[in-house]
Amino acid sequence: MYRLIAVLLLLFKITGATAQNDWKFKTEKDGIKVYTSTVSTSKFKAIKVECELNTTASQMIKVILDVSNGPEWLDHTKSCRLIKQVSPSELYYYSEVNIPWPVQNRDFVAHLMVRQNPDTRVVTVDGPAVSGLVPVKQGVVRVHSSKSLWIITPAGPNVVKVVYTLQVDPGGDVPAWLVNMLAGEGPLKSFEGLKLQLKKPVYQNAALAFIKD
Repeated sequence: MYRLIAVLLLLFKITGATAQNDWKFKTEKDGIKVYTSTVSTSKFKAIKVECELNTTASQMIKVILDVSNGPEWLDHTKSCRLIKQVSPSELYYYSEVNIPWPVQNRDFVAHLMVRQNPDTRVVTVDGPAVSGLVPVKQGVVRVHSSKSLWIITPAGPNVVKVVYTLQVDPGGDVPAWLVNMLAGEGPLKSFEGLKLQLKKPVYQNAALAFIKD
């Protein structure tokens, strides 16, 4: 059970900025590097994941915005559903993460926003947890404090460099020392799932009007 609590460290496909300067290497597998950093305002450490992927920015964004299929690659995600599509590059969604007993499931509402720098073609995906929109469920802990950031940078033909940062307070009575100790496992599993997700036919040759590859 303790190993599975690590999923709390990458519950979310949500995004917002996490500015840290003292990243310390945690673990690496198949080119996926995970770092952690202490946060002065929280007992939970921030997470950073770095890797290069054989894909395009459009394919990456298509996967990230395809929230209904989040459970296919996000570790232990029980459900994801679209709440409101604001525009092709902006939406709100709800997700619940399945945590083994006796730890209660977590859920959140996120606001996803995609932007691209027209000069550098670097894409960012920002979307902090937001309040409201979905009633709190009995027996599920609502996550209110979370911020993270995807930075997707072109690195060659059909290659992107991905930097993902996350700072989250999972709430409830999960011991911070345990979450911090297991910080590398959830991110690795989710990024391994992301690699497989990008290979699915539905995401191949993706073309988005608001993204230039």
